[in-house]
Amino acid sequence: MKKIIVSIIAFSLFLASCSDFIEKDQRGTQTLENYFQTVQECENYTNELTQRLLLAKEWWVLTAPRVTNEMATDDAWMGNTGQDNSAHRPASQYIITPDNMGDMNSIYTAHFYTIQSANVGLERMAVSPLTDAQKNQYMGESLFVRAYCYYELVNLFGGVPVYTKSLGTGDLTLSRNTAAEVYTQIETDLKDAATKLESAPVARNGRINKWAAYALLARVSLFQEKWAEAKTYSNKVITEGPFQLEADFLNIWNVNNHNGIESILEAQSSSVQDRNLGAALPTLSGARGEDKKNFPSNDAADVLDGWGWCMPTSDLENAYLSENDVIRRRSTITKWGEAAYGDEVLNPTHKFSLNDNKSGRICRKYYIPIATRRSLDKKDGHLPLNIPLIRLAEMYLTRAEANYHTGGDALADINIIRARVKLDPKTGISGPTLLRQIYKERRLELAFEGLRLFDIRREKDPTTGRPVIESLMGPNGTFVQYNLSSTDPYETTNLRESQDKGINFNPAKNLLWPIPQLEIDLSGGVIKQNPGY
Repeated sequence: MKKIIVSIIAFSLFLASCSDFIEKDQRGTQTLENYFQTVQECENYTNELTQRLLLAKEWWVLTAPRVTNEMATDDAWMGNTGQDNSAHRPASQYIITPDNMGDMNSIYTAHFYTIQSANVGLERMAVSPLTDAQKNQYMGESLFVRAYCYYELVNLFGGVPVYTKSLGTGDLTLSRNTAAEVYTQIETDLKDAATKLESAPVARNGRINKWAAYALLARVSLFQEKWAEAKTYSNKVITEGPFQLEADFLNIWNVNNHNGIESILEAQSSSVQDRNLGAALPTLSGARGEDKKNFPSNDAADVLDGWGWCMPTSDLENAYLSENDVIRRRSTITKWGEAAYGDEVLNPTHKFSLNDNKSGRICRKYYIPIATRRSLDKKDGHLPLNIPLIRLAEMYLTRAEANYHTGGDALADINIIRARVKLDPKTGISGPTLLRQIYKERRLELAFEGLRLFDIRREKDPTTGRPVIESLMGPNGTFVQYNLSSTDPYETTNLRESQDKGINFNPAKNLLWPIPQLEIDLSGGVIKQNPGY
């Protein structure tokens, strides 16, 4: 294994955060040695770790990179054509370099900061005066958090340092692990988490439980092409877990249905806005340039006026149209002038600034209904919309893909998903046609839920055996060629975001993002850059 050095900055950020966290509790002089002595202290610490999976208090740390990854796919434009796009442009336009990474810098640092924090908590809770059951609860949750951070890191950057003990200032030299070794640690953590959480209550309050661990095991098994394991874990969640598909697809992202029957794990939000507990995603990706005159009430209270990043492409809309998939299309995309699906009375013709919107479309999943807007004290980016991280439909699609590769009944699972949105079952398809349909169902079902970039990087084109992203992006990519010949009335009349999106993709390097140059510099050149950068 190669030698690398973990970023000193990431470690110093942890120290500052830990100090911050302790001071907020206002218990006098507090140190790591005398913290973790009560159930409440361990729960508070674990809750803070869980929050860092997505809903960091600063929107740019994790939420911005999440939408930037969506923008690097065929599902989304940057979208906002009226403001500086330097945070999103490097990755979304495939001009990213180690010195110009935009907001991909922040997710790298943030996840290592959380991993270090998880390690501290795990060590301290192991020797705390809690009961074994209490330790298992909080340590199981912490192990899941560490695994989730590594899952995202390995898919974004490839092999990264794996460490499971807290670091001191004199102990910053680690070995850089291969991607396979990172996945091994992820699996170890998730299996340990599932065991520790075996008897923990499965409450619908957003806490991590054993089913989240099994579901993430199913996902990472799929990503490694461990088809038998992917089938085993997804089937376990489907058949033994307490989850059901929502009868109404739109209800999955309903602000009044937090932690619904389909949800395995959601990033939690709150309507208590003065505590920064809400989600920034609906603001970051909300319609830019709303005006009260476009609402029946003519009332400024109905205006949210988002920032307009991460706008759906017409290519994605066409994918829904090709299946006559009305329910998922309208639940995922609202086109300028159309009624907001499910909010037709109060927002019958959702309009926003076309001068500032590349595609004339917004993501309906991130939409805050008018009635909720009227109840808010502030509309400053902390909004009461939970963000699903893992849900049951993904498990059906995982089992379908695993069944395809192991000789099982893949059609049955995708037809369960299609039936929920009133689509006819697929029959009589097999081989490459069936695999492409499974890929398509994942796209239509899970759009804007953080998986598209990872999927098109790992999915293999059944004709070429190469990653699907290579057939979509680059000068000859089907997505690029579609945009260059498109006649879409919105996308082609706002060229302040270039119509040749994805043309700069290079398969020799862009299957991963580069390691931030700062990390390489801090290592004295011991860290080696990803190929091609």
